[in-house]
This record gives sequence, C-alpha cells and structure tokens, in this order.
Amino acid sequence: MAQKKDDQTKLDSSRITDLLPGYNCGICGYARCDEFTGALIKKWTQLEKCRFLLQEIFEENREELEELLIEEKIIPEEEKIIGLLDGYEADIRLDPLPDEKSCREVLFPFTRAELKEGDTIKYRPLGCPIIHFAKILSSENGLITVHIIGPCHRLDQDAEFEYLDIGLCMVGGFEGIVQGKVPDVGETVRFLPGHCMMQKVHSGVVVQVEGRRIIIEGIDLKVWAPPIKG
Repeated sequence: MAQKKDDQTKLDSSRITDLLPGYNCGICGYARCDEFTGALIKKWTQLEKCRFLLQEIFEENREELEELLIEEKIIPEEEKIIGLLDGYEADIRLDPLPDEKSCREVLFPFTRAELKEGDTIKYRPLGCPIIHFAKILSSENGLITVHIIGPCHRLDQDAEFEYLDIGLCMVGGFEGIVQGKVPDVGETVRFLPGHCMMQKVHSGVVVQVEGRRIIIEGIDLKVWAPPIKG
C-alpha cells in the first residue's frame, strides 16, 4: 500500500512538472522546474512565483495546474471576494505585478505642478475619503502611473520623507494580476484592489488582458449590485 501511495505522489508530481513551462530558468527561486514542483507540493512556494505562467500562451496550463493543486488540496478552493466596507461581492481581486507592492494606478491629477518619475505624492482620489501617498512610476501627457505606499502616518517623525501635496485626483485605471476567473476584454467587472485601505469593491471596464495581467479603466466606486447578506 505504501508503495502504491509513493507511485501516486510521483505521478502527481510528474503531472505538475509537465504543465510547467520547462525553462528551468531559476526566476521562481528554484534551479529546475521539478524542484519548483516539489516546493509547490510541500506548500513552500506559490504558483505565481513562476512568471511565465502569467503569460497568455501558458494560460491553459495555469488553469489546469490550479485545478490539480485544488484537487490535491495543495491550494484552497477559491473563496468569495467580499469588500469589507460595503459587503459587495467582487468578481476578481487585483494583485500587484511581480516584485511590485501594489496594483498600478493611473491618475488624472488636478494640478499644474510639474510631476516626474520618482516623486512621492500626497493626494485624495475623487470619491474616496482616504488620503493616499504614492510614488510616481511614470508621467506622460498629463497622466501619472503610481504605486500606493500608504497613509504614511509617520510624517512628523521621518525627516527624510518628502512629498508633493497635489490635492484631488481622478483614478482612471488599474493594472495588476487577476486572482479569480480572468475576465474578457470589454467586460465590466467588480474588483477589489488588493492594497485598498478601505477594502472597498470598485468597478470598471477591462481594456487589456495578457494572461492574468489586466488593465481596467473607467473606474468607479459605485457598484450597481446588491450586497451579499450573511
């Protein structure tokens, strides 16, 4: 019986390895794909560490891997994504791109101040009561792409922390990695940005999909759906 169990484990391991890209690139932190498989089975790493699985050409492999890992109880079944503030159910959660701390946001700043890459800004998104702090990744044609770095309550304690207060901004778009079923281009979705301090469900239209990496525009904090009841 023990031998049969060992054979089954080897078979499952082989199935997982066969579904991986097979590049043995080491980006995931393991030298070979079979080592990454072993780490997955032992729950030492996450599927998202393989960046190639985020590409569109490996989308079917990733979906099959997720089903297999759920079946083997290596990863949990998908849970409902519920906003804490309003109790709405989101279609997806939007997580950061690899090695980034938050989803990317595209902002329309209502200021004439010159903004450039690397600047830290303080602002309030239109329709949101929370003051945000963010670092600018790029600035082009009046739009800025940022990473959220938090409320930064230590302002008076950190002399090295400098920022530009640019007041009100309109959030035009989000970019990140989908957790949940990947939506279609043109689809209106309810989504929860993983870094949202209020954990409030947003809505918008999907304008670009590449594997599990998507861009959502036409952002709104109003969600036209009934809240989930306990």
